[in-house]
Amino acid sequence: MKRAYETVVSDFSVPALEKEMLKGSLAGGLNACLECCDAHVGANRVALHYESKDGSSADYTFEQLRDLSAQFANFLTANGVKPGDRISGLLPRTPELLVTILGTWRAGAVYQPLFTAFGPKAIEHRVKTAESRFVVTDLGNRSKLDGVENCPKVLCVGDAVRDGDLNFKAELAARPASFEPVPRGAEDAFLLMFTSGTTGLPKGVPVPLKALLSFGVYMRDAVDLRADDVFWNIADPGWAYGLYYAVTGPLLLGHTTMFYDGGFTVDTTYGLIAKLGITNLAGSPTAYRMLIAAGPEAAAAVKGKLRVVSSAGEPLNPEVIRWFAEHLECPINDHYGQTELGMVVNNHHGLDHPIRMGSAGLSMPGYKAVVVNEEGTAEMPVGKPGILAIDRSQSPLFWFPGYLNRDTPSFIGPYYLTGDTVEWNDDGSVSFVGRSDDIITSSGYRIGPFDVESALIEHPAVIETAVVGKPDPERTEIVKAFVVLAKGYEPSDALAEELQQHVRKRLSTHAFPREIEFVAELPKTPSGKVQRFILRNQEVAKTKENNAA
Repeated sequence: MKRAYETVVSDFSVPALEKEMLKGSLAGGLNACLECCDAHVGANRVALHYESKDGSSADYTFEQLRDLSAQFANFLTANGVKPGDRISGLLPRTPELLVTILGTWRAGAVYQPLFTAFGPKAIEHRVKTAESRFVVTDLGNRSKLDGVENCPKVLCVGDAVRDGDLNFKAELAARPASFEPVPRGAEDAFLLMFTSGTTGLPKGVPVPLKALLSFGVYMRDAVDLRADDVFWNIADPGWAYGLYYAVTGPLLLGHTTMFYDGGFTVDTTYGLIAKLGITNLAGSPTAYRMLIAAGPEAAAAVKGKLRVVSSAGEPLNPEVIRWFAEHLECPINDHYGQTELGMVVNNHHGLDHPIRMGSAGLSMPGYKAVVVNEEGTAEMPVGKPGILAIDRSQSPLFWFPGYLNRDTPSFIGPYYLTGDTVEWNDDGSVSFVGRSDDIITSSGYRIGPFDVESALIEHPAVIETAVVGKPDPERTEIVKAFVVLAKGYEPSDALAEELQQHVRKRLSTHAFPREIEFVAELPKTPSGKVQRFILRNQEVAKTKENNAA
């Protein structure tokens, strides 16, 4: 039986949470490897189930990972790595990735993820900013380091490593399988993340050990991770949602996590759900839209198999929620967070509260979300758009210390301003309007792209869409939609008109897209978030060119 949301919020206590989730303590010292590995050793419990794209699979127990991480920690200390030093990982989702993460933590060092799709410049910026002591990679990704100026020492997974590189397997085999976890303070970092960098260079985000409690609450209350669940978070640990909630969160709770080292496809996703009996799935709307695009026939084999599905990274369109209910017979809940925060506003699978279709949900226990004006000086009432903020003074799980060696302008008074425009609903939930810089101003109306995109994606011809404001001399801006079509549909003026009328009827006469451009794909960050600003900047540049002509 689900616990009542109001009761969990009113009874929330950090000391009680420490006793429930931690072996160490915020005051006495913590080690993330102890909390996410050693604490759960016993009875041959599986920590990692690994599925390879070649069809093979393997299980790793907490005991095996304890010993392997000890060998890795001994390697680090033998090479002069000290507590607080940074270790970067450029690895696919293989067991060596988890050994690297846990071993780094065991030594009291800080793990810094590198997404395997990064090029040399993206890698160089991160390892330089992090002052990384080592980069751990494999033969398939090693060449990406060739263009990295002043690249740190390389530890490489594979048999025939380059001259000058250290061999992962050989180095670990030469080390003892015993290493006492190094205790660190609650404010000390155990991860160093970087923002996605949709504008400007990515900024460093130190994640302190006290964030473990926040990650645990999300897994317990929002994901509703139960002992008998078979859990798969399909997000890549090169990014926050994967590292926080495919690695740290489930292991903190002593639960098996799952790695698949291949790319995302509909066939492999449905195939693994069926093969492994996945009951609890987490991922992004981009992945879920691809499942929908494959149609109900592809979903039929796993219909009714999933107990709950969680979505994060972008707002979840209501059409996706309806489709999952009809064709997979499972609830899919929208969750909201940022690299700087972890997840903080959720439609919680594990708590009893009303769920408003299309809303981001309610504040996670341990946080108080508010809606403020753009200056961050006053809170907004129900129905009035404003900036989603976290009241740090009333959020005992808030952990973001500010950007690494950078100012943090999002701290205003007691608030952290997320930069996302939302509004309160009368039931206490938060509805997403759009990024502040994504809001469209047309004929005096402020139009959020999410509503228009949600209406468009309900049409069977539309697989993906991004909506931006295009400069217009009469209306300030007009709504323009970029649309990726489903199989069987061809671009035409008639289809564009049909989509416009669909949105006009579904949404409003002032918010429908006055222009529709059919495209093969949308620009996205490596983590799959749509980069509207690229499309918007293209329209601004075209307008300037036309005016100059």
